[in-house]
Amino acid sequence: MGVFTLGGLTTVPASSDTALLALTTAGALTVAGLLDDVGVVEIDPSVSDTAATREQFGLDAATLANCVVVAGKREGVEKIAACVVLSTTRADVNNAVKRLLDVRKASFLSMDRAVELTGMEYGGITPIGLPAEWPVYVDRRVADTDVVIIGSGVRRSKILLPGRMLGELPGAQVVDGLGLDVATG
Repeated sequence: MGVFTLGGLTTVPASSDTALLALTTAGALTVAGLLDDVGVVEIDPSVSDTAATREQFGLDAATLANCVVVAGKREGVEKIAACVVLSTTRADVNNAVKRLLDVRKASFLSMDRAVELTGMEYGGITPIGLPAEWPVYVDRRVADTDVVIIGSGVRRSKILLPGRMLGELPGAQVVDGLGLDVATG
């Protein structure tokens, strides 16, 4: 439980080293009873970005997921959501996310705003431990991945877990076609 090996990464159960998680992430995993089921591994923060992590640890791009925070407005009310897509794709903000949020236009939150609202470090934002009122949209390809690598809320570690667990998070919804292939976009 909570021990995964992918490429050059081998995790320990998150319960054995919660200091490697953002406070909100550790809290959400504790409340959900998942601290023993999720793996965490310490990394050099300089290789936290997806491409650098992939190269440094010899990982298949289809095992890395990105969490992006998107917002839009409808009748003056801002709606914010997190989108989780594989690193081989990009979130379909202009169509799928816009429809899911029911807004006229959706866009990525600025780095400063994303950090402020999530309480997480940019480059480490994870869907685990976000504000409860935010929906979390998980691309079906992420949910169908045996073991996926995501941020931990901080840049100095990564979380590994079965992709299906992301689709089971509170407020999560698995969405077909959320991620567009980067090559065909």
